[in-house]
Amino acid sequence: MPSPFLLGDGPRLALLYAAVFAGIGVAMPFLPLWLSGLGLGPELIGALVALPILVRIVATAPLVGLIDRGLAPRRLMVAGSLGLAVTYALMPSAAGLGWPVLAGLIVLNAVAGAPLVPCLDYQSLAAVRRGSGLDYARIRLGGSLGFLAATLLGGWLLGLVGTGSITHFLAGLELASACGAALLLRRAEGAPAAPRAAGRARLPAALWLAIAAGAAIQSSHAAVYAFGSIHWGTLGLTPATTGFAWGIGVVAEIAFFALAGRVPALRDAPFRLLALGAGAALLRWAGLLAAAGLPALVLPLQILHGLTFGATQLGAMAALSRLAPEGARGAAQGTYAACSALASATATLASGAAYRAGGGSLAFGLMLPVAGLGLALTVAAARSARPGVARR
Repeated sequence: MPSPFLLGDGPRLALLYAAVFAGIGVAMPFLPLWLSGLGLGPELIGALVALPILVRIVATAPLVGLIDRGLAPRRLMVAGSLGLAVTYALMPSAAGLGWPVLAGLIVLNAVAGAPLVPCLDYQSLAAVRRGSGLDYARIRLGGSLGFLAATLLGGWLLGLVGTGSITHFLAGLELASACGAALLLRRAEGAPAAPRAAGRARLPAALWLAIAAGAAIQSSHAAVYAFGSIHWGTLGLTPATTGFAWGIGVVAEIAFFALAGRVPALRDAPFRLLALGAGAALLRWAGLLAAAGLPALVLPLQILHGLTFGATQLGAMAALSRLAPEGARGAAQGTYAACSALASATATLASGAAYRAGGGSLAFGLMLPVAGLGLALTVAAARSARPGVARR
């Protein structure tokens, strides 16, 4: 069997993205169905689904920051994936002991999973900085493809064997992810040249502003993630059309990741990418407001997901790669993930209150100032950056 290290950095990291996002692609849509099958009420299911978000807010930055202190990213990813596999496997037994025990296990599951994506982003950006001709967008494309494939395959498989097997399926996927991290990552790959001494390296103001901008723009998706399907149903869209609308968004995201690196103006241009994501978000949420009277707008507006998510993700990663100081790159990566989780949780709660008060129009309308805030923060970040960086 050929060594996995005969593969280049790009294919190895893309395969690992696919493995990590395969688990997310099954857990995000289907784990709530498993919870519902336990006979839990909607309020309790909502609380259990929200728990991992709260955990990520607290746990992500400290865990990913361990890389700056000398912990190899490979070890962190293997340990996290194994932790996910074990906790998923134990969930049926925990559920039999009562929901408080299950909630505790979900917290442990969230701690295990918190560092995986930021850690993989960290390693991918490190590989790109090594000057090996790699494109982060093309590497990250593996995650989107893995998510889409796992969602489609998972839905088909669970339709055959039933939702009661979801946690076992997830345990198997995470075990495969742990094996992938062990095989596809070199022992010291992505680790800092030397662990930083005690004391915190300060992140520059421009990076803090860029982190806040990315978190704000991504959090403006909260209303469509939480209530898009429900609202579109009230507009007369069938379940099949709604599913097609979500598929369009994922395909647009994949297409943007595949093509962005070929556009010279978007290469290593964090502020342009963030501004592109924010501008597209303003157009998308304003369009969804108009779609209340013209439901046919929903499908073309979903194409903008390639920019609202994709351009924002690439812009945030480019800002982290360019502006984070050596010795604090892990902490910066974790800080962005934690800030994004906090912003998304806040926006989700706000959109829920808005939807109850005024339906989809109020919920989507509330996302407009959130996206506008992201654009304003992007402009501030660009002005705060060093001369020569600010215009890009």
